[in-house]
Amino acid sequence: MTRNDVQKFLQIKHAWEQRKLGELAATFGYGLNAAAKSFDGRHKYIRITDIDESTRRFLCSSLTSPDIDFEEAAPYRLAEGDVLFARTGASVGKSYRYVRTDGEVYFAGFLIRFRFKDKEAAEFVFQNSLTAKFQNFIKTSSQRSGQPGINAQQFSGYQIAVPNSEERERIGSFFSRLDTAITLHQRE
Repeated sequence: MTRNDVQKFLQIKHAWEQRKLGELAATFGYGLNAAAKSFDGRHKYIRITDIDESTRRFLCSSLTSPDIDFEEAAPYRLAEGDVLFARTGASVGKSYRYVRTDGEVYFAGFLIRFRFKDKEAAEFVFQNSLTAKFQNFIKTSSQRSGQPGINAQQFSGYQIAVPNSEERERIGSFFSRLDTAITLHQRE
C-alpha cells in the first residue's frame, strides 16, 4: 500500500447516492437444502461454518461436497463476484465474496447469494459488509424471538451509499489491497 494509493482513494469527485442492495443486484436467493458428504475432489460446498470469521475467506481445511445431482445444481454454483450472507443464527450477516481460485463451489441453504450487475458493485458491497454501519443493520434487523435471522428481502432493502462505477472500482480495489496487506502482515 503506497501513499499514492491512499491519495487516489481520497480523491472522490462525485456525489454518492443512496441505493438499496437489491437495486445493485442482478439476482439474489437462497442456497441448497442438501446434506454435506465427503469431498469428491471437485465440487465444494460452502456453509456458514466454512467462512472464516476474521478474514471472510472460504476455509478449505475440512472440505465437503453437497449430496446432490450436479446437473440440476447449476443455479447454486457460485460465479466470480457473488457475495454470500449468512441469514440465521449467531453468524447472521457474516459475508463472503467468491473468487475463482476457490474452485467449483455450491452454497448451502442458510446462505443468501447476491449476484451483482457489475463486479465493482460486488467488491464495494462486500467491503461495506465489514463496516460498523452494516453490523448495526444486522443487529437491529435480526431481532426476533428465538434465533436471530434476516431474510433475502430484508437484506435487499439495506441502504448503501454508492459512488459512480469508476469510484466504486477504485474504492473496492483499495480496500481489497488493504485487506491483502493486512493479511500478509499478520502472517509475518
